[in-house]
Amino acid sequence: MRSKRTNPHHRVVRGLRLTAVASGLLALAAFVTPGIAAADAGGATTYSSSELDRAAEAVDAADVSGTAWAVDAESGTVVVLADESVSRSETARIKRGAGALSGALTIERTEGRFQQYLQGGDAIYADLGWRCSLGFNVKAGGVFYFLTAGHCTDDPYGPTPPYPLWNDGVNWIGYTQASSFPGNDYGLVRYDPQPAGVPSTVNLYNGGSQTITSLQNPFVGQSACRSGSTTGVRCGSVNGLNYTVDYGNGDIVSGLIRTNICAEPGDSGGPLYSGTIGLGLTSGGSGNCTSGGTTFFQPVVEAAQAYGVMLP
Repeated sequence: MRSKRTNPHHRVVRGLRLTAVASGLLALAAFVTPGIAAADAGGATTYSSSELDRAAEAVDAADVSGTAWAVDAESGTVVVLADESVSRSETARIKRGAGALSGALTIERTEGRFQQYLQGGDAIYADLGWRCSLGFNVKAGGVFYFLTAGHCTDDPYGPTPPYPLWNDGVNWIGYTQASSFPGNDYGLVRYDPQPAGVPSTVNLYNGGSQTITSLQNPFVGQSACRSGSTTGVRCGSVNGLNYTVDYGNGDIVSGLIRTNICAEPGDSGGPLYSGTIGLGLTSGGSGNCTSGGTTFFQPVVEAAQAYGVMLP
């Protein structure tokens, strides 16, 4: 979720507007749609991988904001998360769109609404008026950058680079080099002026830090933590891969990591990690750190490969 200004946009004067944007995130509940496809010898409904792919394509084609979905090979279904903005008629439309494959859909309802988090690991501030978190420091060809969420680096007023400009609340630290959102949710910020070096660490918010030595793709069941300036460090596990999330207004992001780790407004762009391994960048979700919730992450390996960067 991003606050937008109604006054005209000017490039010459960009005052600092250190605003925080709230997003509602609540607890999870679920129901399952009945299967209607052919049953196997034991009476269980089964679907081929191609059928599951077609069912997922039908969910995508339904274009219902507030939904997230992925093929779950272990259960042999397409898991569809629907936030509280999704009506019964819309879930019925999703199932109708799947036709004979509607039984392949496992629909889970979650309270709250899927939104991007704006604020953030160490807090970083955009000159356009929002706050996010630094994900991972990286480098390429002796030049230092950092990765964060693409919905943070996206400029709603025009071509993104070199805007937004970024500061740490006191000093200017750099400008947006590149941004990819929607579709993906990653962005690259170039430090300016260039520092002599940058740490490959995550703020643990207890006076310590966690060194990150590699970037890898996660696996389901992997324990992980994330760091953000609003809620500090929170931990849980990876419980899904390759999710597509429809945040509304045409903001659809694919290939995301699903976790049961809570997050709140301001944790956007922050790092997901497991020990010394960097896994992802906080994208969005629903819930809070009182009642729990679902949070999605952009895989950081994809972002690093897209920009040709590595850990410093």
